[in-house]
Amino acid sequence: MKFKLFLIAFSFLTVSFCFAQDEKTTEIPTVEIKTLDGKTISTDIIKNDGAPMILSFWATWCKPCIKELNALAELYPDWQDETGVKIVAVSIDDTRSLARVKPFVNGSDWDFEIYSDANGDFKRAMNVNAVPHTFLFDANGVMVDQHTSYAPGDEFTLYEKVKKAQATE
Repeated sequence: MKFKLFLIAFSFLTVSFCFAQDEKTTEIPTVEIKTLDGKTISTDIIKNDGAPMILSFWATWCKPCIKELNALAELYPDWQDETGVKIVAVSIDDTRSLARVKPFVNGSDWDFEIYSDANGDFKRAMNVNAVPHTFLFDANGVMVDQHTSYAPGDEFTLYEKVKKAQATE
C-alpha cells in the first residue's frame, strides 16, 4: 500500500514538473544579451507586435545552424511581405569564439536581428541544449513550436507553421 501511494505521489510530482517546464518557455524570458556592437539589451525588447516571430539559437561553428540561417535569409523578404514574420538569431558562441561572430555575420547575407548570448543566460532560460534550436512565437508572443537540428526543406515546414501562427491574432 505504501508503495502504491509513493507511486501516485511520484507520478503527480512528475506531471506537475513537466507542466511547469512547459509554462517556463511559452514566452520569451527576460535576461540580458548583447548586440553585435557589445551593447547590453534586455530580451524583453524582442517582440513583433501582432505578427509571428522566429527565434533561432545558433553558433559560428555549427554547420546546420549556418545552413538553416542561410535558407531562412533567402526566403525572409518574401515571408515578411506575406506574414509580417520577424527573424531573430541569437549566437551562443562563448567568449573564446565571440570575436568571430560579428565578422561572420557581416560576411553573410542575413537581414534579420542578431544578438549574442556569450554567457549563456538566454540559452539556459529557453532550455536550449543543442543548436540549431529554433522557436516560433505566434502573433500574441506565445511559443507555438520549436525544433532542433536542420535538414534542407525544413524551412518550408516552418513557413507553414508561421502562416498558422499568423492566424492566431
